[in-house]
Amino acid sequence: MSLKQSAPLSVYTKRPQFGTRFLTDPRQVFQHNAWDNVEWTEEQETAAKKKVSENSQPLPTEKQEEYDSRANEYWNDFYTIHENRFFKDRHWLFTEFPELAPRCSLNHESHPGVCGTDDVQQNGLDEEQCSEAASLPHTDGDFPGSSATYRILEVGCGVGNTVFPILKTNNDPGLFVYCCDFSSTAVELVKTNPEYDPGRCFAFVHDLSDVEANYPIPSGSLDVIVLIFVLSALHPNKMQASISRLASLLKPGGVILLRDYGRYDMAQLRFKKGRCLSENFYVRGDGTRVYFFTQDELHELFVGAGLEKVQNLVDRRLQVNRGKQLTMYRVWIQCKYRVQLDR
Repeated sequence: MSLKQSAPLSVYTKRPQFGTRFLTDPRQVFQHNAWDNVEWTEEQETAAKKKVSENSQPLPTEKQEEYDSRANEYWNDFYTIHENRFFKDRHWLFTEFPELAPRCSLNHESHPGVCGTDDVQQNGLDEEQCSEAASLPHTDGDFPGSSATYRILEVGCGVGNTVFPILKTNNDPGLFVYCCDFSSTAVELVKTNPEYDPGRCFAFVHDLSDVEANYPIPSGSLDVIVLIFVLSALHPNKMQASISRLASLLKPGGVILLRDYGRYDMAQLRFKKGRCLSENFYVRGDGTRVYFFTQDELHELFVGAGLEKVQNLVDRRLQVNRGKQLTMYRVWIQCKYRVQLDR
């Protein structure tokens, strides 16, 4: 894909007011653990760019190829070590992505027409579009969840920190959730979790970057695809084909929901020399890899897959360690892109 220079953080679209804590007095910074919509100063942005530039010398080609070929091994090791202790359930899911909650199941006549938040232009389909989606024929066939009327797939599910909150919160009888991960160790941890219900969920091993590999669901059968901090683990050259393959699984009106690392996030600035694979693409100490996006890059990927924008915004947050009196600036990007109903 074409990797553009990062746009100044000051020109990013402001995040809608999902959060409620805004730092108006810098002297109060240690009063809470996190602050929303934190603006960057020019000095901060300049320092961030300098830090990235200083540590941007790429590793030799043979080392890059080694990390690519052994990616599965590194992720299996990661989940073997951490199991389910590393993550916490993502309770913010239904605020940021109301499409995952029961009230936004587009294919259910019993659900209200308004999907997501009050700002339907920003965060969901309008009432007419919901009605059109509900009238579309459903895919029939012998596959897991074939009788479901609302299907969600999470790619890169890890140990289930998105899947299990969905299953617990969304009690829609027509819901079926698919989840997959590159790591067979992670998928096994999902399947052995007491909350795993094979009647409502199907977990499987899948390599997102292998566009020739089959999914256990036919094309045009999904309502929602969830990508949370997973696309960034792919090699940048494999991202476009992977997104295009996912887009083919969506129904007309179906949507991809993404949340991932933004350019100059704290995690990027912490990388030392000798960890850069290519521009804005790094390898961690455990061998797993991570890319840091701009909004424009993600927009190009989704539009290149034939999807239309619903949302593309930056989430800048200041996290605070009150005990150590430390401040940590996070930059995440959140996107929603959908298939046109008349595709």
